[in-house]
Amino acid sequence: MLLAAPAAWAQAQGGAAPAAGALPLVIGSGPGGTSYSVPIQTLLFFTALSFLPAVLLMMTGFTRIVIVLSLLRQAIGTQQAPPNQVIIGLSLFLTLFVMGPTLDRVYQDAYVPYTSNEISFEQAVQRAEVPMRGFMLKQTRQSDFALFARLAKLEPSVTAETAPLRVLVPAFVTSELKSAFQIGFMIFIPFLIIDMVVSSVLMSLGMMMLSPVLVALPFKLMLFVLADGWNLLIGSLAASFAT
Repeated sequence: MLLAAPAAWAQAQGGAAPAAGALPLVIGSGPGGTSYSVPIQTLLFFTALSFLPAVLLMMTGFTRIVIVLSLLRQAIGTQQAPPNQVIIGLSLFLTLFVMGPTLDRVYQDAYVPYTSNEISFEQAVQRAEVPMRGFMLKQTRQSDFALFARLAKLEPSVTAETAPLRVLVPAFVTSELKSAFQIGFMIFIPFLIIDMVVSSVLMSLGMMMLSPVLVALPFKLMLFVLADGWNLLIGSLAASFAT
């Protein structure tokens, strides 16, 4: 049956067997009418998958969330608690939560019509760009966009709404970094006060050899738990994207 399969396929194609050395199955069409075989399409698909981490990092709220959670761990003074896997996982699910309305629009406006063969792949990409661009515009500072617009030498008439993604995405990431460090600064203040108080008490008692970090750690944890820190922090992070 395996030996008879190529002959049957050739008969189904009108008796035209593939040339020697040619790929067996050719589907799809690229620019200029170029056809791509299944192995080539598979290669292109997995190549596109390699860009998904960059898309996740650069075009969503993942950058701000993961930086804030990492700064929180440093402010408390716990080097490996929570571990990196927990921080990355929590950041990922918070990103999905924050990006939920945007991703729903991408699904309804681009993915569903594309899977129904109502629009082409290029049209689906253009439709998916609209809600993603809207999300990034809400979080991008005008000064950051002006910086990259000047570096890209865009025309003065080009606004953030009409600028190409090569300009909007780095401006968005820069704004996210600023927002993350601003939130991190506010997180550090109460824990820094605890460190200063503990250091002063230990110095006044003459306990020079006792590490202030070791003594201050349980007080930091107690303060964070009593203040319901996780609730406040995660709620503030989610609310920061709603503005």
